[in-house]
Amino acid sequence: MNINGLHLLLTYQCNFACDHCFVWGSPDQCGTMTLEQIAEILRQARGVGTVEWIYFEGGEPFLYYAALQRGVAMAAGAGFKVGIVSNAYWATGLDDALACLAPFAGQVQDFSISSDAYHWNDGDNRRTRTAQAAAKELGIPLDVISIAPPEATHAASVRGQIAPGESAVVFRGRAAQRLAARADTHPWQQFTECPFEDLRQPERVHLDALGNVHICQGITLGNLNEQPLAELFGAYEPATHPVTGPLLDGGPAELLRRYDLPCEGHYCDACHLCDTARRALRSRFPDVLAPDQMYGC
Repeated sequence: MNINGLHLLLTYQCNFACDHCFVWGSPDQCGTMTLEQIAEILRQARGVGTVEWIYFEGGEPFLYYAALQRGVAMAAGAGFKVGIVSNAYWATGLDDALACLAPFAGQVQDFSISSDAYHWNDGDNRRTRTAQAAAKELGIPLDVISIAPPEATHAASVRGQIAPGESAVVFRGRAAQRLAARADTHPWQQFTECPFEDLRQPERVHLDALGNVHICQGITLGNLNEQPLAELFGAYEPATHPVTGPLLDGGPAELLRRYDLPCEGHYCDACHLCDTARRALRSRFPDVLAPDQMYGC
């Protein structure tokens, strides 16, 4: 594995519970990284040798501002490029936003704001505009990412991290439960590949406060509390992994065939079918399809 980026899920907690959220972020979620955990991840990231980027995400990372601020400083001080993803709830006024972002000036190379109708109503994007103004004044690069309504038919065009601008809903996590009824569906047999993640040669992974290392949210390579990152990356065999193996052989449709799972016939996208299959398989592979937070449990 040639991992270029580590995406730290600083917390599963969020001030929102958006219908499209991959990780079921909500005010009731639990699992937040400590500074000790962040420092250990950064130490191991240096040892891996290929990691260039450290992202701080959630949930909403600004809910734990002290850990975010110190974590960013540690990552930047260690020579990593740093990114943050936030919903800008803190941008209540320009002075407030400037005070909040000032410690990150010169340390953050990629700042993304989630802004769409799932977060604020369509007529109120003032916090997004305020965050943009503050970031511009401080010289912090900022992009806005937006998720379209589930009725939109345009497909996601890139693998991995959501690109700036508007993207289609990816029907995994809470979206698979809350938004699927509003979207077009297709026969399950047509979902013969994973179009959103490079499972064979991934360039990024997500890490959570419980130690889980996710090749895709809810599909783990192992646990950092039990095995160091370098060993987890070195031991990853995509073809023999119980979930990525079938996905590489024939996409989510192969998961159903391989494990003889029932299906309801039609799904919104490959992630919708994969999410449904993984839920049915969790009792068979509890250490791989983890943690409960990723499945809304």
